[in-house]
Amino acid sequence: MPSGMTAATGAVLWVPPGIAPQHRALLPAEVEVREIPADGELPERLGRADMLVPHVRRSRLQQVLPRLDGLRVVQTLSAGVDRYLPLVPHGVTLCDAAGVHDLAVSEWVLAAILAMQRNLPLYVRQQDQARWQPAPTLARELGGSRVLVLGHGSIGRAVARRLRAFDAEVVGVARRARHAAEDGSPVYGPEALGELLPTADVVVILLPLTAQTGGMVDATFVERMKPGALLVNAGRGAVADTQAIADAVLAGRIRAALDVVEPEPLPAEHPLWSAPGVLLTPHVAGTSEHFIERA
Repeated sequence: MPSGMTAATGAVLWVPPGIAPQHRALLPAEVEVREIPADGELPERLGRADMLVPHVRRSRLQQVLPRLDGLRVVQTLSAGVDRYLPLVPHGVTLCDAAGVHDLAVSEWVLAAILAMQRNLPLYVRQQDQARWQPAPTLARELGGSRVLVLGHGSIGRAVARRLRAFDAEVVGVARRARHAAEDGSPVYGPEALGELLPTADVVVILLPLTAQTGGMVDATFVERMKPGALLVNAGRGAVADTQAIADAVLAGRIRAALDVVEPEPLPAEHPLWSAPGVLLTPHVAGTSEHFIERA
C-alpha cells in the first residue's frame, strides 16, 4: 500500500467478480470486501471504495470508476498500467503488480527461446501431419549465445537469472545506463542499441508501453538485428511494429516468438499466423495457476 495507508477497520476494497474463497481468505480480515458487478445495469452510486482492483474489461471499468465514492488507490494485477492510465481519476494512486509476474513471464521467455532454438514449432506442425522429418537447419544452442534483454525491471532480472543458468551471455538495456545491483554488471541505456543489436543472437522485449517506447521496435530496429536472430516480445504489442516484424520474418532475416502483438487479437488473415520461424501465444505469458495467489 502507499505510504501512510493501512488496512484500517472498515476500509472498503472492491475486487473483481468470482474471487475464490481461498484467495479472499488471504485478504486482511478487518477489510470489507465487495465485488465489482460482472454485468448488468449499475446503480447511480456504488458506494465507498478505499481501494479498487480493476481486473475487469475496460468498458466495465469505465462504468464503475465514476460510481465509487472516496477512491484512493487503484491496484492493478498487471505489470503494465498503460491501459489504466487514461481512466484513473486525478488524485487517485495507481499501483502496478511489480513482482507478481516475474516467475511466469520469465519461464515463458525461457520456454519460447528454447522452443525456437530447437525448432519445436516446426516439429509440432509436422506432428499434426504425421511427418517424421528433421528440420532443414540445425538446432541452435542457448548456451554461449548472446541475449539482449530490453527492460531491466524485476521481470527482466528474473529472465536474466534463468538465461545465465543456461550459460547464455545476458546484456541488459534499461531507460538509463547503470550497473546491476545483483552483480555489478553493466546495464546499457537505449542509446547503445545501435551497437548492441547486431551482436545479439536473441533480443527479448520486456518494455512497458509509454510515450517513449511506443513503436520503438520498428523497421530500423529490426534491420539492425543480427541475421537469423530471434526476437521475443513478452512486453506490450504496441512497443513493436507488427508489420515490420512480419516483413523481416517473411524475408528470412529474423525469427520471432511473440506473446503480444498489435492489434490483439491478430487478424485471422495476418501472415504471421503461418509464417515459418514464428511462435505465437495469445498474451498468456503472465498467466499461471499461482497468479491470483501472488496477486
